[in-house]
Amino acid sequence: MQQLNFPHFEFKLRTYKNRQEIFDPVRHKFVTLTPEEWVRQHLIAYILNVKGYPISMIGVEKQLMLNKLPKRFDLVVFGRNANPFLLVECKAPGVEITEKTFDQAARYNMLLQAEYFLITNGLEHYSCRIDYKNKQYIFIEEIPQFEREAD
Repeated sequence: MQQLNFPHFEFKLRTYKNRQEIFDPVRHKFVTLTPEEWVRQHLIAYILNVKGYPISMIGVEKQLMLNKLPKRFDLVVFGRNANPFLLVECKAPGVEITEKTFDQAARYNMLLQAEYFLITNGLEHYSCRIDYKNKQYIFIEEIPQFEREAD
């Protein structure tokens, strides 16, 4: 798999029925190792090991209904109050992050109302804080540490 713009992390990998799999610590199971999953697992490791969020506060690939259509978000980190704190949209490294990608995350977030969102393809990362009052997102350097920011 491609080298990503994250610190080095060790992952549990295996080959099962002629396909590569990676262990997802949030879902507690091996999942097919696709380029997007490679990005997602790096981000999970980053959120856990660098940003200090507890694994119990992370949801991966959960379904939500948007305009009566089922949609799946890649990752949500919940705050201490159990409300969505950070919405994450992961793309494969070869996928360009465009305005359409931001619009997708914004649509999902209309339901979730997370305070922050992050869009990454593993090479480029865009972190935003959402200003609901002025209906805009504000780019920030990186997502907050758990201890200082998540309520």
